[in-house]
Amino acid sequence: MPFDNALFRSEPADVAETASLAVVGNAPATDAEAIDAAQYVVRFNNAAGFGGATGSRVTHLALVNRGGQMREWLADRHFQERPVVRATRAFILPFPMLPEEHNRPETICWTREALALLRPTGRPVHILPEALHERARTLLAPRTEGRPNPSTGFLVTLALVLARGHGASPLQAYGFGFDGWPGHPWSAERAWFAQAQAAGHLHLHPLERDPWPR
Repeated sequence: MPFDNALFRSEPADVAETASLAVVGNAPATDAEAIDAAQYVVRFNNAAGFGGATGSRVTHLALVNRGGQMREWLADRHFQERPVVRATRAFILPFPMLPEEHNRPETICWTREALALLRPTGRPVHILPEALHERARTLLAPRTEGRPNPSTGFLVTLALVLARGHGASPLQAYGFGFDGWPGHPWSAERAWFAQAQAAGHLHLHPLERDPWPR
């Protein structure tokens, strides 16, 4: 059964479950034409390469809603004017809202503030539920030590795979380097992507060697 989430609720169901889907990470990739040809294009955070090496289409933009990155966006008066923010049709917040008592003494969850920032755009804002996080940790736990802390890219890709219908074509994943903040279980996430590719749920495109111009 597909995972019960609302990522595509604003779209016709018969299109959303089988439509072509490109998920674009922030590692170097130069597949602009193929990415722009997808019916859905999901990007992350500052969307490196958007408008250039990775194409110029976006339908869903995932914005990390915990930690310092969201705090920076909230302080940016011109955030809503960014090309990728203006172009997207919906937003994804990967972390559920923490209760107030769990968000002290230092604020780490900025979900309330993010909703206040994004709702005036009039576009849907989807928050991934704790049940998805539990599913992600269960999948990653056998391949890593301790309690896994899944990356935003893994959480969103997992949600998209689980939301797809059985007749859907494989999700096309671009720009996933499985590298970054050391708290994420990168090798375990890479192993899951390989398993999902073998099962026909996604296709992981290799990275380009040279980064795009900054």
